[in-house]
Amino acid sequence: MVAVRDVLALPALALRGLHVPRPGEPVRWVATSELADPSPFLEGGEVLLTTGLGARGWDAEWDAYVARVAAVGVAAVGLGTGLTHPEVPAGLLRACRAREVNLFEVPRRTTFVAISRLTASLLHEREEAAARRAVTMQRELTEAAARRGDPAAVLRTLAGHLGGGAAVLTADGEPAGAPMGAAPPAGLDLAAEVARIRPQGLRASATVGHGSHTCLIQPVGLTARPESYLAVWAPHALDDGQRSAVTTAVALLGLDAERRHDRRATDRRIRARALELLLGGDGRTAAVVLAAAEDRPGPAALPALVRVAEASGPVDLLDDALAALEGPGDAVLLAARTGVTLRLADAPARVERAAARLAALGLRAGVGAAVGLDDGGRGATTAGYALAQTTEALPLVLWDDLVDDGVLALVGDDAAAAFADSFLAPLADRPDLLTTLRSFLRHHGSRGRVAAELAVHRNTVRHRVAEIEEALGRSLDDPAARVNAWVALQADAARRLEG
Repeated sequence: MVAVRDVLALPALALRGLHVPRPGEPVRWVATSELADPSPFLEGGEVLLTTGLGARGWDAEWDAYVARVAAVGVAAVGLGTGLTHPEVPAGLLRACRAREVNLFEVPRRTTFVAISRLTASLLHEREEAAARRAVTMQRELTEAAARRGDPAAVLRTLAGHLGGGAAVLTADGEPAGAPMGAAPPAGLDLAAEVARIRPQGLRASATVGHGSHTCLIQPVGLTARPESYLAVWAPHALDDGQRSAVTTAVALLGLDAERRHDRRATDRRIRARALELLLGGDGRTAAVVLAAAEDRPGPAALPALVRVAEASGPVDLLDDALAALEGPGDAVLLAARTGVTLRLADAPARVERAAARLAALGLRAGVGAAVGLDDGGRGATTAGYALAQTTEALPLVLWDDLVDDGVLALVGDDAAAAFADSFLAPLADRPDLLTTLRSFLRHHGSRGRVAAELAVHRNTVRHRVAEIEEALGRSLDDPAARVNAWVALQADAARRLEG
C-alpha cells in the first residue's frame, strides 16, 4: 500500500505538507483537474493536483470545493503554486482543516507529470513487493502445514506475517486451542461473530473493525457445514496479500481437517473390528488388529482384564458420546456404535468411568463382569443384562451390583439357584411372561411403561400380569412377591450368564 506520507516523502518532488491529518491515507492514483467540480470524474483514493486555474479569486468557494472532493474520498489535494496562485489560498487551507482533508503544496519547479510518474512507479514497486510477500507467505504456510502436520504451525506462521494473532474456533465459536501470536483485542466477541455468520455455511466471511484492530473470520472445512472457523486479528487493515494468506491458511486447515476426519473414520473401523473380535472371544486377534490403529489419547494395548459396557439411547446422543470417548482425558480403547447400541471395552476402571459419563449425557448404560481377553462374550452378555435392568431413575447398572454385591451374595449360589428354579417353574415355558415380569419389576409396576418397552398394547400387559399372578399364586401388588420375583430372576440370570 502507498500512503500519502510516502508520496510526500519522495525527495525529488520537494512537496510541502500544509495540513496532513491522515498521512496513512491510501493512494490509488494521481489525478489532475482544473474543474470547479472534479468530483464526477473521481473514484476515491486519488491525489488530486490542481493549479486552481478556475478558482481565481475564490475564498468562501473553497469550502464547497473541498466538501465535494472529500465526499468522493480523495486521498489528498495538491495545489501547484507560482502560476494562478503565488501561494496556497487561505480559504483552501481553512476548508481542508475543517474537513480533515490532506493538503500539500507543489512548488513551481515540480511538474505534475513528475508527481504522476514517481507515484505510479512507487505503486508498481509496492504492488510487486506485495506480490512477492504474498508468494512468500503462501509458501511458508504450505511448508508449515507439510513439515509439521500441525495446525498450530500454520497459525503461528500466519500470525507472524500478519503482525497480529490467529486462532481456530469450534463450530460454536469457542477457542479450539490457545491463540498464536498476539492475544485477541479485549472485548472482541468471536463467538457472537461466528453465530452471526454460521447460517451462511462455507460461504460465510466476516471482517470486523474493533478499535484500531481488524479481525477476519472465515469458515474451515470441505463439506457442507464448517468444521471450525479461522479467526485472525491485527492492529491495522489487512492488505490484499495478507487476506490472500488467510485464504491459503483456511484451505490448508480444511485439508488437514479432512485428513484427520479420514484417519478418524479408518481408526473407528479398525477399533470396531477389534471390539467385534474381543466380544467374539478372540482376544489375541483383537490385539493384533488394534495394533494397526492410529495413535490417539488413551492406552495403546488391550489389558489382561477387561470390562464391556453397553449403552442405548437416541442416535445423536450415541454419536456425541462416541466422539467424547475418543477424545483426550477418559478415552476408551475400544468403542463402536451399532444401530441404537454403543459398546465399549477397556480396563475395568476406565470402562466404569466412561459408563458414568454416558449416563450423565442422558444415555442408559450397563457394565458387565470383569473378564479375561478370551471371555469377551460373557462380558458382553453380562453388560447387556445390566443394561436391561436400567430405568429412567437408574440409568447406570453394574453387573457386580446385581450379583456379586447384591442380595444374592448373602443367599449363596446354590440356594439362589434352587430358589429360582422353584419360584419360576410355573413360568418356565412362557418366555413372554418372564420378559413381562422383568419389565414390570424394572418399571415398578407401571403398565404403561412396560407396554412401551415391549411394544405391546396396555391390555396385553394387563392380561399377562394376570396370567403371571395366577401362575405364581400371588399378587404382584404384594411387596414380598415383588422381592421374591426380583431375587428369582436375578439368580436365574446369574446362573445362566455365569455358567
